[in-house]
Amino acid sequence: MTRTKSETIDRPAAPTGGGSDIAPHDLTVEQLAAEVGMSVRNIRNHHTRGLLPPPEVRARVGYYSAEHVARLRLILDLQADGFNLAAIERLLSGSDGLAERLLGLRRAVTTPFEPETPEMITADELAKRFGEVDPKDIERIRRLRLLIPLGDGRFEIPSPALMEAAEQVMGLGISLHTALALVERVSRDCESISRAFTKLFLRELWEPFEEAGQPDERWDGLIEAVDSLRPLASEALLALFKQRMTSELETAFAKVIEHQAKRK
Repeated sequence: MTRTKSETIDRPAAPTGGGSDIAPHDLTVEQLAAEVGMSVRNIRNHHTRGLLPPPEVRARVGYYSAEHVARLRLILDLQADGFNLAAIERLLSGSDGLAERLLGLRRAVTTPFEPETPEMITADELAKRFGEVDPKDIERIRRLRLLIPLGDGRFEIPSPALMEAAEQVMGLGISLHTALALVERVSRDCESISRAFTKLFLRELWEPFEEAGQPDERWDGLIEAVDSLRPLASEALLALFKQRMTSELETAFAKVIEHQAKRK
């Protein structure tokens, strides 16, 4: 789903939402362009490619309806999600509603749950919070995407909660180098767990759905399943982690206490 250089994406500053006095079936091409925030040239290009149905012609003037508005907004949404015009053309030529359904599925897959608001930090602020950082650790931090360099001595923190946890770990007396090594290991483990849940979804839900011919009545349920997958997986993972963490701590400190008792 790559975008070619010849393709242009128009994004509306703010859709009118039908706030004009013109009925949806009475839009000229210029008014349609203003309604969806797209250039007249691109609208005509979409006509040429067959992406847009022809307008109703009255007195040698083409008039567009709500159907055209909806189609153009769908094209814009698909482009914004990374589909190129060739892919959009294939989707729109498929079964009714396929493009909308795939867009809904893609958004269910790519929309983060419980998103965090990134924070900005300067190099000086970073030094105050973490002290002098070894250049190798800086590179590791970037690789783990705990910090994203923005230039001019500024950084973006994609996950402030994770960065705060790292700061608290260091406050316990654990070095940043050691903490980052643990983050790397946990990240690899999480990647493996995430892959297992994804394979489960594909094997148990998507493949049977595809083998059944992607029936219309099952699309909504499939998208709902995707929406539910991540919170269910995170809840299951957290519950298991609590059990394992408690067990490991009990075992480890039982040995510590036993050792201390023998020393007396």
